[in-house]
Amino acid sequence: MHDKEYFDKRYRSNDIPWDNDRPDSNLINLIAKKRIKGNKVLDVGCGKGQNCIWLAKNGFEVTGVDFSKTAISFAKENAIKSKVHINFLENDFLKEEVKGYPFDFLYDHGCFHSFDSKEMALFAENAAFHLSKQGKWLSIIGNCDEKREGNGPPRQSAKAVITAVEPFFEILFIASGFFESKHKIPPRAWICFMQKR
Repeated sequence: MHDKEYFDKRYRSNDIPWDNDRPDSNLINLIAKKRIKGNKVLDVGCGKGQNCIWLAKNGFEVTGVDFSKTAISFAKENAIKSKVHINFLENDFLKEEVKGYPFDFLYDHGCFHSFDSKEMALFAENAAFHLSKQGKWLSIIGNCDEKREGNGPPRQSAKAVITAVEPFFEILFIASGFFESKHKIPPRAWICFMQKR
């Protein structure tokens, strides 16, 4: 796991292949299927805020958190340009509560998978803490079934994901899919949708 300065530097230099300046189709498809009840959403590791902006434009009350102050600065600028209100906060999700909880839905695109097994379990516990009764969580996670040369997202096994989340969440589905990214060949991902126990 890298520190805040590492991610601030990457955002300042625009070295962010995980960010493709548009909302994630996995999120859009889930919302289209009306799988979410309630409208308070928390996006953990929100980056420059594209998913938050899409959610806000579609009627959700959105809080976006990231521990990179540079990412949050970009996210705030993008929300102003898009004429939507979003509560963006610089926050270390493993260590700090997020103001405004409980949320009905938590989304993370490539944040949860960045941690080791103990931290993944802590992330899952914190996700459950921040969610309302029967709150849901969609996580897009690097898939270790992919053998990729060079850089790419951190990769986890389905077993590691399940082990971390099951004490706190019922897994509604976990499926192999893809990240949307700036890579010519998109990295494989686990699409994991869960409900708080």
